[in-house]
This record gives sequence, C-alpha cells and structure tokens, in this order.
Amino acid sequence: QVQLVESGGGLVQAGGSLRLSCTASGRTFSSYGMGWFRQAPGKEREFVAAISRSGGATRYADSVKGRFTISRDNAKNTVYLQMNSLKPEDTAVYYCAAGGGSSWFVVPPVSDFGSWGQGTQVTVSS
Repeated sequence: QVQLVESGGGLVQAGGSLRLSCTASGRTFSSYGMGWFRQAPGKEREFVAAISRSGGATRYADSVKGRFTISRDNAKNTVYLQMNSLKPEDTAVYYCAAGGGSSWFVVPPVSDFGSWGQGTQVTVSS
C-alpha cells in the first residue's frame, strides 16, 4: 500500500506562490499516475491536477490552468504542484493522491485515485 506525505503548504498573500511536494513510499512510485485535489471549508473535494506515470501528460482543472503546474521526479518518488498567482479562492486543504492501474502515458481518470495523503493547508489572504 502506497503512503503519501504532503508538505509545502502555508499562508501567502494573493498573487504569491507556493510549491507543494508529495513523497510516496511503500510501492514503486512510477507505477502510479499522481494527482492533486483540494477541499475548501463547506465544499466537497475537487480535482486540481493530474499527471501520467511517465510525466509526459497532464490535466488541470479550468480554475487553475495557466497558474498551477504539476510535475514529478520518479527518481525521488515525489510529485510537485507549483502554484503561482494564488487567489483567495485557492484556499483549501490540498491532498496528494495516487491512481492505481493507469497506463504509462495516460493521465488517470479521477475515479482511479483512491490512495490519499493527510493533506496540507494552503491559505491565501486578500
């Protein structure tokens, strides 16, 4: 069973940047497509970004496209989320997730993500 640990959250002003990291252990990291999700107070968890096992294909929610970048380093068992031009509406707990059974080149569908980290808080002030 893969274990995921997120880090890098914090408090930033609107327009600022943060980089989140997620390190996996317990399984071969390259066996998993990876994703980031977030959950704001009073709302359900929503998809943010995902990346294929190879790192060659990505997908983003419309709300973050052009501002966020997902990447991975399979040698370090780590996936990243670079967040630029942050807005107050980006405030949420951000979760790293692993998708099982995905192909090497294709971004996993949301339904494939079933292993979650503990989350890291991102707060963007006005």
